Amino acid sequence: MERYKNLSGNSSVVAYEIEEDSITVKFSDSMQYKYSNASAGSQNITQMKNLAILGRGLNSFIMKNVKKNYSSKW
Repeated sequence: MERYKNLSGNSSVVAYEIEEDSITVKFSDSMQYKYSNASAGSQNITQMKNLAILGRGLNSFIMKNVKKNYSSKW
């Protein structure tokens, strides 16, 4: 997993892993959520990937747009 830059300093996202049709996000409570094109929509996944790489806004985007649309969690 890639460490999330957290440029705002207050995100609960700590890491992410980008795959072709999905993104897995690890939060500060150690829970990991996988969001896929099928579960959250390809436009949302593309935006999440962009925000993850930028290091800003990913947690807010998840909470506002795809919160429970994950394909798996562990």
